Amino acid sequence: MSGTLFVVATPIGNLEDLSPRARQILAEVDLVAAEDTRHTGRLLSHLGLKTRLFALHEHNEARAAKALIERLKDGKSVALASDAGTPLVSDPGYRLLQAAHADGIAVSPIPGPCAVTAALSVSGLPTDRFGFEGFPPAKSVARRKWLQARAAEPRTLVFFEAVHRIAATLADMVDVFGADREAFLGRELTKLHEQCRRASLGELLDEVSDGTIVSKGEFVIAVHGVGAVVASSIDTDRLLAELAAALPPKKAAAIAARLTGEKRNALYQRLLEIRGDGDA
Repeated sequence: MSGTLFVVATPIGNLEDLSPRARQILAEVDLVAAEDTRHTGRLLSHLGLKTRLFALHEHNEARAAKALIERLKDGKSVALASDAGTPLVSDPGYRLLQAAHADGIAVSPIPGPCAVTAALSVSGLPTDRFGFEGFPPAKSVARRKWLQARAAEPRTLVFFEAVHRIAATLADMVDVFGADREAFLGRELTKLHEQCRRASLGELLDEVSDGTIVSKGEFVIAVHGVGAVVASSIDTDRLLAELAAALPPKKAAAIAARLTGEKRNALYQRLLEIRGDGDA
């Protein structure tokens, strides 16, 4: 029988966040496929483990994945670990998992730390629907065009950004999304100098620029979806009444839902109440 490929989440900062199950898997597998063997080697050393390491990163993934699949077919067990957090969330590993599924190899998630969900959990922004966008383009012209394609997105959007681009990216977000758009910035999450700040994009840019938010470490940005921002400045009942004057109720409710971010069915029922149709 083939071995199992375990996808193991590792700490994004605080080493105490590693779960007992993750430690057990890292101790028991035959190989740990690591984005950076030096980084993961330090984690294993901290845990007192001597599990063999195998390099798998963006530059060798196609070749490394093939070699690991052969090991798995031979009955070896493999743990996939990125430098920090949950593998494949803006990290290498897609080709390996794709090949494992194609070859019928057992895969098993060992859940744990993830910068995306860590940021969302303390952001104070809507989390019922969100989109993870990874790192924006490095060049400003491309970044602004990329952000413009997301400017009308109703979901909360989550981005990663490097320290040397954080100010420029926030400036472009202010220009594209608007200075008043509510957002969250997490710096060095779970680490000693962690900062978590909920404010408008304009305020966040000012605080990065004046040093209130220190330009060191790793950043996660979460931005409020446009629908909820629009909703805060719109009288929903008036909007429904205006739309219903020109459109069938279901169509009016669907458009109001896109503009406000509220549930279409709830808006439809509210429209019937406004019209005096009750629960018809």
